[in-house]
Amino acid sequence: MEFILVTPQARPHVALIQLNRPKELNALNLQLMGEMRDALKELDDNDEVRAIIITGNERAFAAGADIKQMAGKTAIDMLNIDQFSTWDQIRKTKKPIIAAVSGFALGGGCELAMTCDMIVASETAQFGQPEIKIGVMPGAGGTQRLTKAIGKAKAMEMVLTGRFMSAAEAEKHGLINRVVPVELYLEEAFKLAGEVAQMSPVAAKLAKESVNRSFETNLDEGLHFERKNFYLCFASEDQTEGMNAFVEKRKPEFKGR
Repeated sequence: MEFILVTPQARPHVALIQLNRPKELNALNLQLMGEMRDALKELDDNDEVRAIIITGNERAFAAGADIKQMAGKTAIDMLNIDQFSTWDQIRKTKKPIIAAVSGFALGGGCELAMTCDMIVASETAQFGQPEIKIGVMPGAGGTQRLTKAIGKAKAMEMVLTGRFMSAAEAEKHGLINRVVPVELYLEEAFKLAGEVAQMSPVAAKLAKESVNRSFETNLDEGLHFERKNFYLCFASEDQTEGMNAFVEKRKPEFKGR
């Protein structure tokens, strides 16, 4: 892969994907996103991986999409490129994904972070959807996920003015999980991923699916979906091991089966 670095076992059961276009502030071009899609699919199929971290570098998580690739395109060109099919594959990843963000997370970078399940940010992180400043609008989920995360008023302000949101403000409004000093942000993401990786992989996948479904349906349908996944847990060896370990007052050894 040319524009991402993949470490399947950066820590026990935790994979790391690092965006690797530092001169372009990790701008998300089509090739990078294609590599991201393929890497996530491979990691999703790897039984040794239970959680995934996506990160950039201290200066930028990703400063947006690669505008040079889009500047001369027509509406039909963009339709034929179908760049969002890649984003759909990322969204369908079953294993928990944590974004470790430092510096700029703007436009597509902000959207990529929000596509992840949790976000750990450094104190220098800045989130924004500044597409309005170049005559377009967010197209990879920015208007939808941002609004669901921080509410209509704040989302409208960011989308319509292009204003950036600091890490502290993002944490205050529920966009991210936590803020730590810049020298600790990746380690904190590994710590969070490590906690997730200790849990039952079967239950984690079903729980992630259920939480995400809450954004796509009404309460009654969501509760029905949740109960179905709850019952499915009882078909797993992990459920037997987890409950037996609790009764026997020992640490469970989950196998993902």
